[in-house]
Amino acid sequence: MATEKYSAGRLGSTALTLLLTAASVTLAARQRRLEEARLHERRLELEELAIRRKTLAHQQRMQWELLARAIDDPSLAAVIDTYDKNIPAEKRRQFFYANAWYVHLYHLYKAGILDREELYRHLREFFQSPLFREYWEASKKQRASLNESSDEARIGQMVDNLVIDLDDADTDEWWVAGTPPTD
Repeated sequence: MATEKYSAGRLGSTALTLLLTAASVTLAARQRRLEEARLHERRLELEELAIRRKTLAHQQRMQWELLARAIDDPSLAAVIDTYDKNIPAEKRRQFFYANAWYVHLYHLYKAGILDREELYRHLREFFQSPLFREYWEASKKQRASLNESSDEARIGQMVDNLVIDLDDADTDEWWVAGTPPTD
């Protein structure tokens, strides 16, 4: 009888050990599958980001090519020229060029190459140019048509505030005027 109890105890202990081992193996396999799924999801996110950045870079190249053609050929510029017709043609061409720079910086921001603070600092420098300020004022109507909740409209509002800060600054040290946004 004692032998039977001992054998039964050993069998129960062995069964419990096997059960715990199987549970540990199952749990480890499940955790490995979850980690593999997380890694796969992260890989897909990074691939999507790479595709998005590549698409933005291509779009920026295309926009630059189109703007360059408009700058070089007034007959092509007439297609996209929404500036006041009282502005001389030479100045409108300069506005196209200023717009190209603004869009370039905006796309660097959208691609994640610049954060909002860096974008602000670059734009603060560009707005030292009277011509760039004229361009910004002349393009006010174009920005007014943007969806207010769009990223482009929010950046435009940030720039409008930057211009006010630069105008109101009590110092000639433009590089410290205004408060850069923090992300």
